Amino acid sequence: MRKPALAAAIVAATLAGSLGLAGSALAGGTDAGNSTSVARTSDGRAVNNETVAKEVAAFWTPERMASAVDLDLPKSTSTPSSTGPTPKPNGRPGAIPPALPSLAGTNDFGIQLNESQTVGKVYFTLPNGQPSGCSASTVNSGKRRLVMTAGHCVHSGAGGGWFSNWVFVPRYRNGSIPFGTFTASLLTARTAWINSSSQDEDMGIAIMFNGGYWGLKVVDTVGGNGLRWNWGYNVALITALGYPQNLGGGESQQYCQSGTWWAGGQQIRMWCGMTWGASGGPWLQDYNDQNGIGYINSVVSHGDNPGNGQFDGPYFDNDIKSLFDYAESLSPA
Repeated sequence: MRKPALAAAIVAATLAGSLGLAGSALAGGTDAGNSTSVARTSDGRAVNNETVAKEVAAFWTPERMASAVDLDLPKSTSTPSSTGPTPKPNGRPGAIPPALPSLAGTNDFGIQLNESQTVGKVYFTLPNGQPSGCSASTVNSGKRRLVMTAGHCVHSGAGGGWFSNWVFVPRYRNGSIPFGTFTASLLTARTAWINSSSQDEDMGIAIMFNGGYWGLKVVDTVGGNGLRWNWGYNVALITALGYPQNLGGGESQQYCQSGTWWAGGQQIRMWCGMTWGASGGPWLQDYNDQNGIGYINSVVSHGDNPGNGQFDGPYFDNDIKSLFDYAESLSPA
């Protein structure tokens, strides 16, 4: 699909901006509860400059995208108990505001309820070499480079490794790529997911290079959702968006809407018939179907497969704010 026209001067200026990693970015590391790795190609090279980032984007040909197997939504083998009173938030409610795209040329609001330009497919290669996919969405921040997904969409969990060739394709639809492809420079996840596959902590954030058709930051290109944490387990209305295999074959965005309730542990549950492929898709509060933006309140983690009409996500408390701050601190300006 052809890119919409933008003024040549704007394109030249943005392409001259930072496409590389900050000098302080680590090859891998942890802080209090969070872990990171430099994104890599499937042959182990660090994706740490514009040339390699473009190579990774080009790796995902239409044929490779078509061969990608979406990660499933396995039901937890140790479902936490949800008996007793619903827990109260363990901290004060907080929020990061959403943001519209920065340039009018990318305000392509052909929005319906079930399709947002802030939501897209992510493609990556598993440690065993299998091309695979999930769902994800942008989240606004000062540096405007973050994409939020599930932890199991960036790392295999206990005993596994980080995924490679990681890209985000906003508003992918049946082979159409209206905004281009963005390549990850760093992947982050909660350490409890990496060490023990804790579904309470099934959260991941990727830091993206400039990319797409205009060489811009991802949030400048498509806008960014807000973020909310400590808003309680019971929310009256959530809109979940993703790319499930059972609806549209994983080739188009689908949605469901429901209230949420405590699922046990640090997890929430909602009614939704989406299955595998929806992993990592956002649960949005106050979703605006005119501009495709809301506040991320969880991400799709797991559920029954093929599904009993419900799935679960991690409850967003201080842990997601910690991961958000961690990813933002590692992001280049």
